[in-house]
Amino acid sequence: MPRRSILFSPGDDAGKLRKAPETDADVVVFDLEDAVVPDQKAAAREIVRDALSDVFPADCEVCVRVNPVGAGAAEDLAVILDGPTPDSVMLPKTRDADDVRQLAELLADAGVACPILALVESAAGILHAEGIAAAEGVEALVFGAEDLAGDIGATRTEASSEVEHARQHVVLAARAANVTPIDTHFPSYTDDEGLQREAKRALQLGYDGKLAIHPAQATIINEVFTPTPARVEWAERILSARDESSGGVFVVDGEMIDAPQIRQAERVLERANAGSE
Repeated sequence: MPRRSILFSPGDDAGKLRKAPETDADVVVFDLEDAVVPDQKAAAREIVRDALSDVFPADCEVCVRVNPVGAGAAEDLAVILDGPTPDSVMLPKTRDADDVRQLAELLADAGVACPILALVESAAGILHAEGIAAAEGVEALVFGAEDLAGDIGATRTEASSEVEHARQHVVLAARAANVTPIDTHFPSYTDDEGLQREAKRALQLGYDGKLAIHPAQATIINEVFTPTPARVEWAERILSARDESSGGVFVVDGEMIDAPQIRQAERVLERANAGSE
C-alpha cells in the first residue's frame, strides 16, 4: 500500500481512533506519544488495543506510534500486542540505529514482526539518519521538523530554511537505504494553500509522502503525491521509447534521455500504480 498521507489520531480518543481508517489517509497512526498526556498513557494503551480490534480489517495501513525506547515503548507494546498486531509501529525520537534494534527486540520477544517507521526529530537522529534507515526492520524514515527545531534552538519560519538541510538529508539517507522518505507535518490545518505548497516542495525534494494532523490534510496530500495524467503519459512515453531503443541515450519530445530520466519515469509510474490501489 502507498504511504502518501500519514494521519495521526490521539491514542486516548476512542471515537477518533475508530473513525480514522474511514478517512482518505493511506496510513493512520494511533498515537501514544505526544498526543497523550503522561497521566493518561496507561488508559490510552488499553484504548488503542481495543480500537485495533474494532478497526481490523482496515482499508488503510494502521500504525501505532509508541513512546521512545526506554521511555514507555516496552509498556506500550506489552498492552497493545495483547490484541491484534498493528500493520506497523512508529518509533519517535529515534536517536540512532540502536534505538531501532531495541524496538525490534521488543517486537521479537513478543513474537511479532512488523515494519518500523523511524521518526528522526533531533540533532542526533538527523546525524545518524543513514544508520537508522539501514537498520533491519525499518521501512520508512520520517522527518520531524518541529521537534528538531526545538532540539537545536532554531526559530521556525514560513520558509523553513532553518530545517532545509536536515529535510534534504533525510531523503538522501532514506534513498540510500531504499526505504520510504516521509516529510514532516504542516501545522496549520486550515491553510490548504500552504499545505499544498509544502507538499509540492516535499515531492520536489524526493519525498514519497507527508504527515497529516487533520483528515482534510490527507486528501490534499494524496492529490499532490499522485502523478497527474500528463505526468503518467510522459513516463509511459519514456519507458516505451527505452524498450524500443537499442540501449544508451535516446530522444523523447526533443530531450536526450538516459538513466536518470528513466529512473524518474519509473518512480512516476510506481507512484501512480500505488495511488490506484
